[in-house]
Amino acid sequence: MFGKKKDSFIELTKLSSLVASNVDVTGDLSFVDGLRIDGHVRGNVQSKVGTKSLLVLSDQGCVTGNVRSHDAIINGVIVGDLEVEHFLELQADARVTGNITYRQLRMDCGASVDGKLNKLSEGSGMSNVVELPGNNAASA
Repeated sequence: MFGKKKDSFIELTKLSSLVASNVDVTGDLSFVDGLRIDGHVRGNVQSKVGTKSLLVLSDQGCVTGNVRSHDAIINGVIVGDLEVEHFLELQADARVTGNITYRQLRMDCGASVDGKLNKLSEGSGMSNVVELPGNNAASA
């Protein structure tokens, strides 16, 4: 009778890197596979493009900069934009000040977002390609 809801799940569960709670990083971080942040990062945090990555930001973690990952579980503070290609989970202690782009979202009671939520359509990818008016092949 009711349509089956599409399963939402995180595709990668292995965390291979850690920024511990006693670590402060100033500068951009790039990662592959999984990254857990318990400390403070002042800079952008980005997964390698085209990889299925997982970012876990604990309730002790803080990122001041833009964040991009395939999947993400956020329970700390982000001051900057957040782009998640697949599945985003905002847990109860999550605090995001910035715009969020996502495909699938789970937001727990208590999570806070100060910015816009932008849902990606199922067919779209995260791309910086901009189509200019007048450059249509059909009009040639």
